[in-house]
Amino acid sequence: MPATYNILIMGASYGSLLASKLLFGGHQVKLVCLPQEADLINAEGFRVRLPIRGRKDPVEIDSRKLPGKVSAGGPADVDPTEYDLVGLAMQEPQYRSAGVRQLLDAVARSRVPCMSIMNMPPLPYLKRIQGLNTDPLKTAYTDPSVWDSFDPRFLTLCSPDPQAIRPPGEKINMLLVTLPTNFKAARFAADEDTAILRQMQAEIEAARYDPGDGPIDLPVKLKVHNSIFVPLAKWAMLLTGNYRCVTPDHAIDIKDAVHNDPAISRSVYDWVCGLCERLGASPDDLVPFEKYASAALDLVRPSSAARALFAGAPNIERTDRLVQTIAAQYGMRNAVVDQTVAVVDARIAANRKAAA
Repeated sequence: MPATYNILIMGASYGSLLASKLLFGGHQVKLVCLPQEADLINAEGFRVRLPIRGRKDPVEIDSRKLPGKVSAGGPADVDPTEYDLVGLAMQEPQYRSAGVRQLLDAVARSRVPCMSIMNMPPLPYLKRIQGLNTDPLKTAYTDPSVWDSFDPRFLTLCSPDPQAIRPPGEKINMLLVTLPTNFKAARFAADEDTAILRQMQAEIEAARYDPGDGPIDLPVKLKVHNSIFVPLAKWAMLLTGNYRCVTPDHAIDIKDAVHNDPAISRSVYDWVCGLCERLGASPDDLVPFEKYASAALDLVRPSSAARALFAGAPNIERTDRLVQTIAAQYGMRNAVVDQTVAVVDARIAANRKAAA
């Protein structure tokens, strides 16, 4: 029989999507979240609503009906040494908040294998890229010191390609998947840690769910790759779509950011892919622009970063600045990327001034 694992996931919003997949394998999942979220999840579990090709209505997964068991609590309620795998599913700025910061440091010191599903790669993960100087990259992080205790050998990155939101007007234990693509994880440094991910990949592939009219296959798989560069394929998407949703005075949909001027979008996308190849990625690690542009046609909301900025957020994940800073090490610049970073900088500065 395959092993069952105790898994800790920091962040219950996007984290519940990953949790829903892992519960099919019979694993025990603990979600770290806010008190009102934890109380609701402990009382009622969580729901994930998934669009299914060929079905008119989405399928709603109830965590209470899955083989594994989910529970939730605050950052002070957990000891990382009791877990076999930790998932990081919060936004990067959240890791400096009181309680979360201390738990993250305890996770790092525990040397339990840790998989990030953030858009912003944890700083120690980038140390796995040979020849990259990570010191100048600290300026892209809200508080780079929260990552100081991590050993890169026990940290990997999983690209959060599936898109999901908490639908307005519904309970906070509900997640709506708007783009049901796959999680793409890089291997850990050690084979025994990677084996945990490969077991979970196989379990998710084999899982079937009965919505009432017979068992069906569900989208959103976990794909484990040997290349450490595969999760970086998301960078081109973020800089072409997500961050370009931010204009000087309002947020636009990802679809419009990509398709209002396809030639400019393609130039940004190809430039970021070129940077990833300079870092060591092969073209096969990356996603062709045409595939991304097609998927973007369904992304008819502004990105979470744009929504946060126009809701007054003083900090967001800055993958845009990270890519710009990495490119500078290789003598690479892109005028559209520079403009995007400047527009985001200006909106953050305005938000901080308004909050002062």
